[in-house]
Amino acid sequence: MAPAGTAIVSFIFFFLAITNVKSCTVGDRNALLAFRSALVESQFGIFKTWRGTDCCKSWYGVHCDPTSKRVTEISLRGESPESSVPTLEKMGRSGYMTGVISPAICKLDRLSTIIIADWKAISGKIPTCITTLSFLRVLDLVGNQFSGPIPYNIGRLHRLTVLNFADNQINGVIPSSIVQMSALMHLDLRSNRITGEIPTEFGNLKMLSRALLSRNLISGSIPSSISKIYRLADLDLSVNQLSGTIPESFGRMPVLSTLNLDMNKISGQIPTTLLSGSGLSILNLSRNALEGRIPDVFGERSYFTALDLSYNNLKGPVPKSLSSASYVGHLDLSHNHLCGPIPTGSPFNHLEASSFMNNDCLCGSPLKRCT
Repeated sequence: MAPAGTAIVSFIFFFLAITNVKSCTVGDRNALLAFRSALVESQFGIFKTWRGTDCCKSWYGVHCDPTSKRVTEISLRGESPESSVPTLEKMGRSGYMTGVISPAICKLDRLSTIIIADWKAISGKIPTCITTLSFLRVLDLVGNQFSGPIPYNIGRLHRLTVLNFADNQINGVIPSSIVQMSALMHLDLRSNRITGEIPTEFGNLKMLSRALLSRNLISGSIPSSISKIYRLADLDLSVNQLSGTIPESFGRMPVLSTLNLDMNKISGQIPTTLLSGSGLSILNLSRNALEGRIPDVFGERSYFTALDLSYNNLKGPVPKSLSSASYVGHLDLSHNHLCGPIPTGSPFNHLEASSFMNNDCLCGSPLKRCT
């Protein structure tokens, strides 16, 4: 049996060993090497830096916790205005990477950030095990060729604040579990092949400030629960197959400034709350099946940098109250069934004929004179 003094000394050396970690763990290093082996990037050779035993030191795009030396971030971005690849910026060229994301990435169980973005040709499915990374806060896979569905239990990522799968080939539905992501602030699923409906309880995402779902194949009605998201400032559901009516409660959302619903199959009338000074500055409802009159409810609180109601079935006159709006920059009422004289004064005195063309019987400047 070892003397007590020897045991104490052994314990001290063990304690110092675990509290003074100087390099990444063998497990993390092996996981990174397995992750790298499934990818090919030959144009700039960024993986040539992934050498040596310490993956926390000079491995491009890898960041570690300074105390534990566990890998906490993988940040690899191929092209974007904020690109972190100096070589790409200097040469004015964009990155290109092929391969897939290995499930080995899930062994890096202290990851808080995964950015594998804008490489154009990374394909395959998003590993379902990625939902086990409980420390994850940022998951950004924009600008690749990922296919298959969003992992069905994505809602397990309770700490996630940014989810960006835009510009891929993802299909399937938006998982119902997504509404459990209570910390989510930025959701971007644009330009994919997503089908099905928006989850009914989408409004449970209380921290959401941007929801960008455009250019998919999403159908069904727009959930009225969205209006419960107090912080939502930017909602883009354009270029989908949404039907039904626009929830009237959208006009009472306190910070919503951009609402894009264009190129859908939305019907019914335009809620008056959207035009009377709700805080919206960009409103695009074009290319739908909206009908009835344009509500004559504009006032001093109406401030639109862009208002597009073109390509609908709107009837009646151009609202006279538009002249009392605080500001109207771009206005497009073309390709409807409007009729009658165009009001005079601001904002009509700076608009071109294209704002009013292809209606039933509009007249007055900038169109032909009324008779």
